[in-house]
Amino acid sequence: MPDRNRGGGLSLLLLNVFLLFSVATSGAEVVERILAVVNDEVISQSEVDQMAKAMQAQPGAKMPTGSGKELQKQLLDALIMQKLAKAEAKRRGITVSEKEIDQAFAEFKKRNNIENEEALAKGLAKEGLTIAGLKQQIGDQMTQDRLLQIIAGGKVVVTEADVRNFYDKDFPKTGGGQIRLKVLNMPFPQGATEAQKDEVRKKAEMILQENKKGVSWEELRNKHGVLIQDMSYIPEADLDPELAQFLSKVKTGETSPVQTLQGFQLVQVLDRKDSKTRSFEEAAPQIREFLQRREMEKTFKEWMKTQREKSHIKIMM
Repeated sequence: MPDRNRGGGLSLLLLNVFLLFSVATSGAEVVERILAVVNDEVISQSEVDQMAKAMQAQPGAKMPTGSGKELQKQLLDALIMQKLAKAEAKRRGITVSEKEIDQAFAEFKKRNNIENEEALAKGLAKEGLTIAGLKQQIGDQMTQDRLLQIIAGGKVVVTEADVRNFYDKDFPKTGGGQIRLKVLNMPFPQGATEAQKDEVRKKAEMILQENKKGVSWEELRNKHGVLIQDMSYIPEADLDPELAQFLSKVKTGETSPVQTLQGFQLVQVLDRKDSKTRSFEEAAPQIREFLQRREMEKTFKEWMKTQREKSHIKIMM
């Protein structure tokens, strides 16, 4: 069974669909363990747990490697960098208005065909999230994007040769349509042992084999008590090119098994619409934007490392 942690085509997020769920908080007030202090802010165990839990719902998300304490450390490091970026944005006076957040939230709902906000709230609640937490994360993401533009926007140059090379080697030549995905989730039990994780893996393999023999997803859901998510149609233009390249190799109707932080997922390509061959001229703007963003994020990450060295950080795990 392929492991999402190994990178490749599944190493990138389904942009505009799952990214904003990355670390939204539930807002619950509990007494809990503090894992780190970043200048004058704390990072709690629940924040790390929330990040791991939210990633479970992200087909295509880049997953940290390792397990146990090593995995906790990687998630904690990601949260430390987020705290530092947020503090730096505040120091520079970078703000996002409530109106901008509301507009972005409305676009999020429209993009994902969400008409009933109550249904959205119920769906988020299943992952321990809230609409308020989602809006907060949208605002945080917009703030960090503006900081990224200031820090790295003028330092990255993508040449025509870079774009052509990516098109020739990595870009899917067909697209322009939409893709519909269905995801069957099989989470690990809370605090699962390696033996328990192995049981979930074996069950996922068994369910996949049953599906290949003609057992429907609905029958599998009822028989095994698993959660199925129909992601509806996603514009291929909203996919990262590397993820689109991976999905282009999965035939319509096929199911691809992947391992996540919290368990296993069976991801099925249900349908594709209006796919067409894209020339270099048609694809170049999307590729250039993707490469520009990727290089900016590399530059920003290096800059954030220097900020971390200047900060007072105490880790308690």
